[in-house]
Amino acid sequence: MSGAAAGAAAGAAAMAKAIKASGAIVRVEPDEFLKLLNHNAQGLVVHAPGGLFYRSHKYLMGYKGLAFYTSTREPLTLPSTCQVVEAAKIWVPG
Repeated sequence: MSGAAAGAAAGAAAMAKAIKASGAIVRVEPDEFLKLLNHNAQGLVVHAPGGLFYRSHKYLMGYKGLAFYTSTREPLTLPSTCQVVEAAKIWVPG
C-alpha cells in the first residue's frame, strides 16, 4: 500500500471512530432546525461561533435521541424558553 493510500485509510478509520463516538448527527437547514426546536422549546441548544474566512454560527441540539446540527451566517432567533450553552467550538465529523 502506498503512503497516500495508507494515509487515506487512516483518515477514513479516524472518521469512522469519530462518528461512532458521537452517535448520529443529522445536518439540517436552519429553517428545519428552528421547526424542530419549536417542538422542543424547553430543550438545550449549543451555540458556537465559527468560520475561518467568514463569520458563521453553529448550532447543535438533541431531539428524540438524535443530534441535529445547522450552520448559518446570521444568528438564529431562538425561543426564550430553551436553554442555550455558549461553546468555543462545535466540531461535527464529515
